[in-house]
Amino acid sequence: MKVEVLQENLQRGLSIVSRAVATRSTLPITANVYLGTDQGRLKLAATDLDIALSAWVGAKIDEEGATTVPSRLISDFVASLPPATVRLEVPDRGRQVRLECARNESTINAMDAEDFPRIPEIKDGLTLSLDPRVLRKAIERVEFAAASDDSRPVLTGVHMKSDGDRLTLAAADGFRLAVAEITMAQAPSEAIEVIVPARALRELSRLIADTSEPIEMRVNQQRTQVLFQVADVELVAQLIQGTFPNYSQLIPAEWTTRCVVPVDEFKREARIAAIFARDGSGIIRLKMHPGNGMPGTLEVIARADEVGENEGKIDAQIESSAGEVAKIAFNSRYLQDVLNALSGNVALEMTSPSSQGVFRPVDEEGKEIDDGGKYVHVVMPMFVQW
Repeated sequence: MKVEVLQENLQRGLSIVSRAVATRSTLPITANVYLGTDQGRLKLAATDLDIALSAWVGAKIDEEGATTVPSRLISDFVASLPPATVRLEVPDRGRQVRLECARNESTINAMDAEDFPRIPEIKDGLTLSLDPRVLRKAIERVEFAAASDDSRPVLTGVHMKSDGDRLTLAAADGFRLAVAEITMAQAPSEAIEVIVPARALRELSRLIADTSEPIEMRVNQQRTQVLFQVADVELVAQLIQGTFPNYSQLIPAEWTTRCVVPVDEFKREARIAAIFARDGSGIIRLKMHPGNGMPGTLEVIARADEVGENEGKIDAQIESSAGEVAKIAFNSRYLQDVLNALSGNVALEMTSPSSQGVFRPVDEEGKEIDDGGKYVHVVMPMFVQW
């Protein structure tokens, strides 16, 4: 293999695919990056067997071929090179890659490309076309609510289900639930329901941050793999098999108290309260005082016997069917997570201190916002002594 490629293009490609490199694996070659010629371009690929990333960069191909090299070594090396042409050469059946750039010459020990895990190709199956801006916003609003431990594998993923031209993304970890709905330009030929690993969607969110081109999502016929394609990059993930919980029954249809506040003010008070909550089991207490014709008040309280107590107040629009002070407590991290996913104004709806709290983005008049799709976030309360 003999290839010439610009340093900045090679660095960009390596930075994309290296996020799929295995950090701990019994298969040593998965710590490597695949480099190979492909229809006049240089293909870079990496996989940890759960997700795979492939990127194509423009290059001058003098001789076809492929190899694999340690990801961290070549990424650090290429990032340190001057902005010039990089020449890569691999002799036939060679176990070293020779790199030249400006006045630098290096050799890197390589492993045979034939031993590299095959990157799945999904040529047919059900295809969706998604707006990158709307999709990224939906991903950022739900993926953090997925479980991080593997005790219930289905909860480590994001449930994606289509209904006509609407696509719903949902994630839950047993303590909270996030549901985002987006509108597609065109309804798929048939309904789709899959569970995509949350990590794969986090990587996709990074990939599409600066793109305006539609994202193509393709699920294979066996419903075992999903492909996301944008420009010259492809992400393939193994779908999670299992039945996602019926989360619709966890979203209350009614409320007795509703509090509408600016997200930035709520976020600031929650951040301050979290400092005290660290030593108080991570509990933030909320008290909602109706204004009886005047603006109401939301109190954000945290206390720890060894440290002290903090109490912040925010003017709020509060509706209460009983006209009484409503109380509820949340885990400080869960409260901050949902507020960090929102902007503008948020409505907090509840029925009792022991029932779930429901967060929705709203406008200044308290009406639910549908900016390309609706969003709702449910958090289970903490049981505390008031």
